[in-house]
Amino acid sequence: MTLNIKKQIGARIKKLRQDRGFSQEQFAEKLGIATRTLCGIEIGKNFFTAATLEKILVTLDVTPQDLFMINYLKPREDLVNEIIQTVQSIKEREKIEIIYKIIKSFE
Repeated sequence: MTLNIKKQIGARIKKLRQDRGFSQEQFAEKLGIATRTLCGIEIGKNFFTAATLEKILVTLDVTPQDLFMINYLKPREDLVNEIIQTVQSIKEREKIEIIYKIIKSFE
């Protein structure tokens, strides 16, 4: 498996930007960079400076941990297997019931 950190982080930035309702133009303006530069970051062609990183964190209102959380990009099957393993390791019935209710809420 090859990791392309720039692409993964760029995709994460794009998702967070979209979740907060910013267009590329609006977000680039808030960051003080060209829309073309932001596009390059989001597709993994370019990477950001430390100063731009700080602006990204503030504008999106996320922590560095939130921004660099790229596990959601794993294949669906891997995510399902991780969920199953995690649930199987839980011993307390109350926690299992909470997880069950959460899962049922998505149906």
